[in-house]
Amino acid sequence: MRNVGGWLYDQVLAGWEVTVLAREHQDIRPLEILGARVIDLDSVLGTEHGMVPEALVASAELYSSDERIRAGLDRLLDRGSTKFSMWGDELPAEIDARFSASEYCMSRAAQVFKRHALVAAAVREPVIAPIESFRTSGFTSSKSGHLTSV
Repeated sequence: MRNVGGWLYDQVLAGWEVTVLAREHQDIRPLEILGARVIDLDSVLGTEHGMVPEALVASAELYSSDERIRAGLDRLLDRGSTKFSMWGDELPAEIDARFSASEYCMSRAAQVFKRHALVAAAVREPVIAPIESFRTSGFTSSKSGHLTSV
């Protein structure tokens, strides 16, 4: 949420259905403040529901730490029909070349809602920069902000 909260909020505001897959026992209130629907990650990973998302955002840490997630995300990347974005210090070498650096300029409303979400997540005195940085594959800009290659 620290890395993508503004982007998530702006996507909801633009009319997208934003669903976040969260680990069990995670406090979902901050995500709900941003307007996201939250589903248990393990319940989704345990099913083959055939739904292919148009866009997906994940942390590089999550990708690296869970084989089930890595396998699922790799399948989506190989299909090429899902716009993909990741954040984190370093992407795994096997996928790094498929991504380019991008920045997202969030709306003022997103900055306010992101601050409230971070406070709800017990982040003390959050600093909200107007720009969020990602590594992207296949993204274009949204109506409410710009996701641009840098």
